[in-house]
Amino acid sequence: MPSAPRLPSAEKLIQRLQWDDLDQAYLRRLVEIARDEDLAGLGLSRRPLHTGDLSTASLPAAPRQGAALLVAREPLVVCGLRLVPLVLSAFGGRVTVQFGARDGTSVPAGGTLATLHGDPRILLAAERTFLNFLQRLSGVATHTRRHVEALGSGRTRLLDTRKTTPGYRMLEKYAVACGGGWNHRLGLFDRVMLKDNHLALLGGGASAPPAPDSKPGQLRNPEPRAHHPGASPLAAAVAAARRTAPGLPVEIEVDLPGQIPAALAAGADVVLLDNFTLPRLRRAVAQIKGRAFTEASGGITLKNLPRLAGLGLDFVSTGALVHHSAWVDIALDWRS
Repeated sequence: MPSAPRLPSAEKLIQRLQWDDLDQAYLRRLVEIARDEDLAGLGLSRRPLHTGDLSTASLPAAPRQGAALLVAREPLVVCGLRLVPLVLSAFGGRVTVQFGARDGTSVPAGGTLATLHGDPRILLAAERTFLNFLQRLSGVATHTRRHVEALGSGRTRLLDTRKTTPGYRMLEKYAVACGGGWNHRLGLFDRVMLKDNHLALLGGGASAPPAPDSKPGQLRNPEPRAHHPGASPLAAAVAAARRTAPGLPVEIEVDLPGQIPAALAAGADVVLLDNFTLPRLRRAVAQIKGRAFTEASGGITLKNLPRLAGLGLDFVSTGALVHHSAWVDIALDWRS
């Protein structure tokens, strides 16, 4: 069976979410949830007797106007600044924001991200909420930028995955884009991706487990096992997918070199090479010969990314951009 025509370009398979791609109603809902956690104990089966910012309310006399700076305490890539006005609005407004940086830009330690002017009671009540958003999202962007720099500027693109915090996927994928990475599928709706468990349902058996001597963070590949998904059921699944969702890319995961011919014969647009060793990745790229896009995943680390750059892969994907990221240090400093 001839392979399906290759898609015109890699850009048809990936994207970079921009701020305007995000639903403002979704963002406001997240902000309101965060606000109500802090002010009213949202999430508790029994709500507190007293609500609101009791700390600020205890001050005998607060000034009517104040100013503060959002300051980076460490070098970072900024993400989430445009959430700050949404948070302040949810807490009652009466604060203006003047940005000193843009999402996606690198800021040194001590750099000013924004200047805030207005009611200090609103600033104090909203402080932790907007800092939580900023520190989390800037942490993802900063961690992504390190991975992008490790991979280098060659042809291979760095992708994220669906391993995201429930409810925060689009924001975290936006943060990956701010860090210079690319967004893989956004959900189950925008790509057909037949992975190991799908192949098992087709009768191909379960994926082989990692080799016993593999270490965390290493590119690895199990010893060959009897796992060869039949071309006919796989091809039928791909054909059904193209009828159901014409125009969507189809990606097939393989965890052994012997599975590649069946994936190509079925018409995969992308072959996902899962936990392949470096030598096997090199051979797999040569075997596929441009008949499908190639994506390496599994065991991707900052240490081994430079070694993947020269293999001729189209994509490298890792969930670590999000789930291994750490919050960065951003503070609200009052101006005298």
